[in-house]
Amino acid sequence: MTMLMLSLIRAFTALAPLALNLATWLVARSLNMPQPIVHDTGVFVVAQVYAAEMRVGKALCPVRLLRQLRIWFR
Repeated sequence: MTMLMLSLIRAFTALAPLALNLATWLVARSLNMPQPIVHDTGVFVVAQVYAAEMRVGKALCPVRLLRQLRIWFR
């Protein structure tokens, strides 16, 4: 079982960059844009979404919320 999982993980890690490259190429082709621009735009969007999620996560953090509640009820 372990050997099967290891071989599946190795296959996935070998095919993931190829699949990403193919997807980027297909999107670039459908938008009639150069592939590097599509790739860099995707990286920028992922970074912006990650930053927004981190801001929301910090705002909803229970420890921070408890501190604010303590301050409010003093």
